[in-house]
Amino acid sequence: MEFCKVEENNIKIYTLSQLALRNGHDREEIWCSYQGKIYDLSNSRMWAKGRHYEHWAGQDLTAELEDAPHQAQVFDKFEVIGLLSH
Repeated sequence: MEFCKVEENNIKIYTLSQLALRNGHDREEIWCSYQGKIYDLSNSRMWAKGRHYEHWAGQDLTAELEDAPHQAQVFDKFEVIGLLSH
């Protein structure tokens, strides 16, 4: 059984290891992290099978966004489902 911490406002906190499992292969969920927030990308056709161009789900994509052709606002259309622990 997998455990995660829960902050007082009921937002779950996940480790990098827990995030890594949400890659569309090990589990059905397709998640990524950006600036400490974890986003659910499962319903995005752009992230089919856990991949978006050369980027893979289950990772912190904060540093990779610098090379992307879009801005951080792209995450606004996805649900924040947790926070990444430090």
